[in-house]
Amino acid sequence: MRWRLGTRSDNVVDRRGIGAGGLSGLGVLIVVVISWFLGVDPRQMLGLAEQVTAPGSQEAHAPPANDEQADFVRAILGETEAVWSALVQGYAPPRLVLFSGAVRSGCGRASSASGPFYCPEDRQVYLDLSFFDEMKQRLGGGGDFAYAYVIAHEVGHHVQKLTGTSDRLDRMRASGTDLQGDAGPLVRLELQADCYAGVWGFHAQRRHQWLETGDVEAALNTASAIGDDRLQRQAHGQVVPDSFTHGTSEQRARWFRKGFSSGDPGSCDTFGSARL
Repeated sequence: MRWRLGTRSDNVVDRRGIGAGGLSGLGVLIVVVISWFLGVDPRQMLGLAEQVTAPGSQEAHAPPANDEQADFVRAILGETEAVWSALVQGYAPPRLVLFSGAVRSGCGRASSASGPFYCPEDRQVYLDLSFFDEMKQRLGGGGDFAYAYVIAHEVGHHVQKLTGTSDRLDRMRASGTDLQGDAGPLVRLELQADCYAGVWGFHAQRRHQWLETGDVEAALNTASAIGDDRLQRQAHGQVVPDSFTHGTSEQRARWFRKGFSSGDPGSCDTFGSARL
């Protein structure tokens, strides 16, 4: 993939080496004790302490100019901005936060083990670049377009936030609806994000003709590698469809391919589709 043709985004920030911030267990205990002595509601003190260690208070900066991996992320994110700005009226792009080890987001703390994620609360994508190494070593995926697919999938969740899809699931969750299962809303949300990643790939390819032999297959292999059925079988030796949250390997690859073939976000209506 000739990713250097991509337009660089200015919405990538570097928090690698900063840590997750927030209060430790000991820190919480100290705040509670101080509150007791002062006669103050501990919840108020904890809220102030959390604000002091919130993400906005941590030093963040643009990635170094000579960091090739970060440059790759800027190029891919920049291309998602170009494509979705043309497809979604009034598109406001997300910020992408590079971190290492652990990070504190608007959705709480997360470690690298959770993988890349999108937080709808602060509308930011979070990525530990070590995940790309894990894709090659543990998940059997890899290659620039496969890595681009991962970023484009998370940006797909941002599109869902802007279009109200993820808010609909939040209301369902608040009402006590079970979102898991092989035909459940969570699977449909994730498969739609896969399809949106394919839509992005279609338009980015039309912009640059930057894909090379094997690139699409690498992205499809990655989508297959992170299917619920494959991951469950690897971890537990059995598949439990009732606990699915992302879809099977076949489904993830097929919905990505659907978006990539059509370039039409309207083809990604997983919520209205009888067959996932």
